[in-house]
Amino acid sequence: MIIKTKHKMLLARVALIFVMTARRLAGRTAITQVSRRGLRWELDLQEGIDFSIWLIGSFEPETVRCYQRLIRPGDVVLDIGANIGAHTLPLAQAVGPAGRVIAFEPTDFAFAKLTRNTALNPTLAGRIQCRQYLLGDSESASTAGTALYSSWPLKDADDRHHLHQGQLMTTAGAEAHTLDAALAAAGVQRLDCIKLDIDGAECALLRGAHASLTRWHPVIVMELAPYVLEEKGASLEELLDLLRVHDYVLTDAATGKVLSMDATQLKAIIPDGASLNVVARKS
Repeated sequence: MIIKTKHKMLLARVALIFVMTARRLAGRTAITQVSRRGLRWELDLQEGIDFSIWLIGSFEPETVRCYQRLIRPGDVVLDIGANIGAHTLPLAQAVGPAGRVIAFEPTDFAFAKLTRNTALNPTLAGRIQCRQYLLGDSESASTAGTALYSSWPLKDADDRHHLHQGQLMTTAGAEAHTLDAALAAAGVQRLDCIKLDIDGAECALLRGAHASLTRWHPVIVMELAPYVLEEKGASLEELLDLLRVHDYVLTDAATGKVLSMDATQLKAIIPDGASLNVVARKS
């Protein structure tokens, strides 16, 4: 069963009440440094992603298991929408010492946390490059005044998204690039896998990645959320068309089941306000 993000956040808020009560009695705050599954983290337990890592050891464990099956030592992997590094660090473990992870995060709030968490893991930091880029379909785009969802607060906040409960953060300091240009500037010579989670901006990203997808056909682990695509002025139909150009087909990231490339049929299995993690790969 697919659970809506709003309901996941509600469950997390209830759990946080008990956790923070116990921490306050012990004289502890919501900010903590912990080790989970061989990784060091600096976490704010009042943030949804951070709380998940603290509580169960990872964020979106099904997604982690999915790309751990796909990635091989020495691979070059992109984490697009890296946020605090919840997947960047496990990806760096998966690619091994000979591999490379490039993490893209445009918001200043999450990028600062991404760089801190990377620095806390010096044995992995050498294989990770962090870039505060806003990736889209134009090199001439400006990030001025742009705000994106990169915080999922578990504490009270009046300006949360009504469905996924995210909070907007600024992109101060970010550079606007296409993925093609960013990879060329980084000297990337191969590309094996992309983890993609950018809350409805996927179509613009894919338009700006045409040359890279044509050249390498990387496997893409991504989140399908029709409602956020529509909020960005895009659609699931457009996204599927962009994938078809590169002969991609979809499978369910959790089960491996082949999925329809028909938007109507896909929407029928994704409730409004929910998402489905999928793998796109060349047919």
